[in-house]
Amino acid sequence: MPRTHERTFRVRHYECDAYDTVYYTNYLRYIQETAMDASAAAGFGAEWYASRGFVWLVRETEIEFIEPLRYGDSVRVKTWVRNMRQALSKRAYELYCVADDRLVARAQTDWAFIESATGKPARITPEFRDAFFPEGAPPEEPRERFPAPPSPPPGAYVQRRRVEWRDIDPAQHVNNSVYLAYSEDCAVEAATACGWPPTRMRERGFAVEISRCRIEYRIPAVLGDELAVTTWLSERGDGNILRHFSIDRSDTTLSRAVAELRCIDPTTRTACSFPDEFRNALAQTFARVSA
Repeated sequence: MPRTHERTFRVRHYECDAYDTVYYTNYLRYIQETAMDASAAAGFGAEWYASRGFVWLVRETEIEFIEPLRYGDSVRVKTWVRNMRQALSKRAYELYCVADDRLVARAQTDWAFIESATGKPARITPEFRDAFFPEGAPPEEPRERFPAPPSPPPGAYVQRRRVEWRDIDPAQHVNNSVYLAYSEDCAVEAATACGWPPTRMRERGFAVEISRCRIEYRIPAVLGDELAVTTWLSERGDGNILRHFSIDRSDTTLSRAVAELRCIDPTTRTACSFPDEFRNALAQTFARVSA
């Protein structure tokens, strides 16, 4: 069995959005902080990495949002390393509402082991496997590649933004959670540009939320970068809507994401269908998917 670690957080008021639920980005912050604690508890704290010149950087995150957290809730995050490859470690997480032990989210992250001086991947040393797999490491798993998105349609929405000081973390680049914030901001703007701001959705008795999201981090954005955040939609065979994102600097893609959307009644939180008038208004932003 792998070594497990748990940490509990109390949800602060400033971590909640206009729907009175925790922002998606804060789930990523909870799991990142728990991962750092888990490493320190195993003997690999900040001083250990600084003295040896290594750092872990997120390469990909997949998260499923099952039920929302609200102000005043406490969330227990359980984490363990699922697998290690040459320079990648896959860490899994489960998030539970402490009050009733209800599973509210699950996630997994690919962490890359990096030489601080060069920024290049380094081979994970045996001491990590010994610490995180005391009964022996499992066989290596093949890495699932990020799914290729459909080409953006002419009506894809593009948001221009500059990386600000508040976006930068101690690694001197944009923190992994901020890319999700950029994407969510862009999605809200895209819907608003089609005549559907969140206020109008609420008036019509529905809200659009993310049920699952997968983010790929390719190249870090840094302070002052001018970014283009592009978003468009596609429809799966089961009728579910996917929202795609690409974050680019000039002609270089820094990050990609895909989010599975669901439509809910914001008062009862019961699932409902996307209204036809909403779908029709966003029709120009749907990609053409070949049969």
